[in-house]
Amino acid sequence: MIIGFTIIAVLVLWGVTVRRRLVGMNENVNHAMKQIGVQLSSLFDALAALLNLTKEYAANECNILIETIKSRRSVISVVSTPEDVIAQEKMISEILGRISMISEQYPELKANGNYTKCMNAIENYEKMLRTSRLIYNDHVTRLNRELRLFPTSLLVGIFGFQEREYLEATDETDMPIIR
Repeated sequence: MIIGFTIIAVLVLWGVTVRRRLVGMNENVNHAMKQIGVQLSSLFDALAALLNLTKEYAANECNILIETIKSRRSVISVVSTPEDVIAQEKMISEILGRISMISEQYPELKANGNYTKCMNAIENYEKMLRTSRLIYNDHVTRLNRELRLFPTSLLVGIFGFQEREYLEATDETDMPIIR
């Protein structure tokens, strides 16, 4: 009887320990996705500042880009998927490409000190976003590995954990750093 209670107590303690570890790993993945959202939001803010500056030179084109941002921008949160992040990055990349084309038409815009500051800010946010993506993928790797390992895999279904998707970079989603 004592042996039976001991075995049950050990199994319960093991289950609690596994659950706590998985919750912590899941929270790390969620936090990493939130960081990506923060970086994307900052990048959008810098992009909006750049568009406002560019508006003086090409008002019609910039108004279209500003409306595009307003209509298609979404907040990246814990429930966001890698596809949501990729869609936002793709939109930023397209807008940066269009701003680059506008700046080529107006050399005085490229010579403007505020333009240079905005571009430097965008470049810094892009670097931080890349770092955030690496951190996210690292946490997803750890969580997914833990979910697949025996004996933890025995409790995954009971606790309701699922493997998470990676943020995979493609040529289309790698944002260009323009000058």
